[in-house]
Amino acid sequence: MAEQTHVLFVEDDDVIREATQLALERDGFAVTAMPDGLSGLAAFRAKRPDIALLDVMVPGLDGVSLCRRIRDDSTVPVIMLSARADSIDVVLGLEAGADDYVTKPFDGAVLVARIRAVLRRFGHAGGHDRGEDGGSAAGGGLLSFGDLEVDTEGMEVRRAGEPVALTPTEMRLLLEFSSAPGTVLSRDKLLERVWDYGWGGDTRVVDVHVQRLRQKIGQDRIETVRGFGYKLKP
Repeated sequence: MAEQTHVLFVEDDDVIREATQLALERDGFAVTAMPDGLSGLAAFRAKRPDIALLDVMVPGLDGVSLCRRIRDDSTVPVIMLSARADSIDVVLGLEAGADDYVTKPFDGAVLVARIRAVLRRFGHAGGHDRGEDGGSAAGGGLLSFGDLEVDTEGMEVRRAGEPVALTPTEMRLLLEFSSAPGTVLSRDKLLERVWDYGWGGDTRVVDVHVQRLRQKIGQDRIETVRGFGYKLKP
């Protein structure tokens, strides 16, 4: 029998926490549910879950701060839960290293679909292992763009010869750009290819991840084409 995917769920509302835990367990997930950020951090360090669901507004250590603490030593996928789609907390959570977010109140089926989408792309991009820079423009999956080298097989990246640590989502985003350098990719196309959205999604997810990627590979490496999207400079 396949091993269950372990979900860490941090939510201070008892009703939401218990109902969501039951729903996820019915879908085959193993769930560790915690009511506050500090206990959530302790559970993360002790159990090393496959994915973390973090409510933004939890006591002790808020969800954004908890996400940052998780990102200090792990690239495990993180989904933030926010009560307001237009809240600055959504952007703060993404900037802290979250891979996606879901707005409350949420439908259980939508949450499960979003979890499975994140897990699919993490499996493709190397799961818990941090990416680095690797590469050259020759064969064997090695690509080079100025001082940026991408090893598409080894899932490694280097900039000016130095390894660059990317999360799996950042790595998948870079792979999309590097597969078609100079080609403009729209936000909707990136949502479809990187975030695996078969439905409409919030393009802020793309914008924040592009900015995070720029900080690691060079601010001028990815160009904004206003009204259309982004492209990697060859």
